[in-house]
Amino acid sequence: MGTNSWHAPPVQPKVRPDLFDTYWRFASERQRVFHRRVQGADPPWTDDPILMRYKFCNVYRASDRVSQYLIRRVIYEHSVDGLRPEDVFLRVVIFRIFSRERTWDALENATGGVSRRTLDVASLGSLLEHLRQHQAIYTSAFILAGHNPYGYAVKHRNHLELVRNMFQPGRLGRSLARAKSLQDVYEALLQWPMMGVFMSYQIAVDLNYTGYLSFSEDDFVVPGPGAQRGIHKVFLDDGGLAPSELIMHMVHHQEEEFRKRDIDFQNLFGRRMHAIDAQGLFCEVDKYSRVAFPQLKSNRVRIKQSFRPNPDPIELYYPPKWGLNGRLPRRPEPGRLREGDTKSSPITSAG
Repeated sequence: MGTNSWHAPPVQPKVRPDLFDTYWRFASERQRVFHRRVQGADPPWTDDPILMRYKFCNVYRASDRVSQYLIRRVIYEHSVDGLRPEDVFLRVVIFRIFSRERTWDALENATGGVSRRTLDVASLGSLLEHLRQHQAIYTSAFILAGHNPYGYAVKHRNHLELVRNMFQPGRLGRSLARAKSLQDVYEALLQWPMMGVFMSYQIAVDLNYTGYLSFSEDDFVVPGPGAQRGIHKVFLDDGGLAPSELIMHMVHHQEEEFRKRDIDFQNLFGRRMHAIDAQGLFCEVDKYSRVAFPQLKSNRVRIKQSFRPNPDPIELYYPPKWGLNGRLPRRPEPGRLREGDTKSSPITSAG
């Protein structure tokens, strides 16, 4: 559902006032933390005790450390020059399945650059088998399907075989070339084994960061489990709206709600929140409320990760088609430049 087709529902959803207010105030304060870190301010970056103690994702998904690594190193790195769109898509899918920088680095180093030509399932499967003896090769952020549709006893070999099959001629690459919307991309991914509803949506958004797809992030949204918990806390009555429609309700009304609260929301260098961001905010507000509103029970009762500043700098870089890189306080020197971007110095981001 895109914002251009938005129509006010006949019955307005009923909110839980404290949680609804928290949604907007959390968004503002978490984004303020991001900007303070970008500007090089010393900690603490907030006086909110919950934000100071626990780890929360950025308001804008593309600003998070793993997404930034994906955009810069997996999609727009110099080494990607000359690859066909299907190879870039393959790189995106493999990276997001694992979502660990060290795993990706190992695959890149072993192949000289991940592509359809270099995807040797047997040798890379052995490489990851060795790697997982010493460190985790998957993120803990996503719940991945664990069955073995390709007959391997270990998950990572099934995933490598899955990606190899996806990018055989006439398969996923053709579906992506024919996609007319973000939902088409999602549905093309969802038909493959081991993908699942939420992972398919996340990878669809990642593929849309490339220069080969350009759909609105408000075209389609799939709420994950955390977002659904947050929605149930923020809304007392959904007014007959599906969770995805409630997310779009927030996207559509964001400027109005910030204005009502006299909040000067510092957006992403001129970019408003989109559905993927509003979806993620529900998940973060669910986490925040476990401490701020412990009386609101759910199947999650505590925040697992404490906040520890990552000492490693991160170079901010966004999909060039967004037109943001020229607006950064000090523009980064990306691994790969597209027309209209210029080189300059790196910038440290919150992550």
